[in-house]
Amino acid sequence: MNFTAIDVETANTSLASICQIGIARYESGRLCEEWKSYVDPQERFNGINISIHGIDEAVVEGAPTFPQLAGALHSYLHGTVVISHTYFDRTAIHQAARKYGIDPPESTWLDSARIARRAWKDRALPGYGLRDVCKMLGYEFRHHDALEDARASAYIVLAAISEAGLGVEAWFGRSRQPPPAVDRK
Repeated sequence: MNFTAIDVETANTSLASICQIGIARYESGRLCEEWKSYVDPQERFNGINISIHGIDEAVVEGAPTFPQLAGALHSYLHGTVVISHTYFDRTAIHQAARKYGIDPPESTWLDSARIARRAWKDRALPGYGLRDVCKMLGYEFRHHDALEDARASAYIVLAAISEAGLGVEAWFGRSRQPPPAVDRK
């Protein structure tokens, strides 16, 4: 049960505008390493994004750029199972890599939102957002901090593993199946 959970925050509507990255590595289902960095997105910040995560130009002043962090990202993600909540983080990493002409880490991605929708029937339709699932599970965290969100995504996967008795590898197949039918009364 080894995997790496990741979350990113962005400066604006461009998914390539990563301004914070958080990574949590798990070995045998236990947290073994954490890493977080602000990132200078070399783009403007949008007020809506700032209101969500509180990161602005002043916060990232002097922070490394995505290309400067590419080596660290590869060391954490390359060749591993990577957990993120929805496709957002995977797409952001790939778009930022493309923006700078960098090869993204070769990883096998697993979506904790898809897992939540299949592990808990009441999350199959609405209610599978990171905050909602964690609230249901009793997991408290500071939402929209990249490291906190990465750990929350990992917690969802670990709870689903415990709930369903399926390991990480089994969730690859299960997460591609339709969610359970929900009574819409």
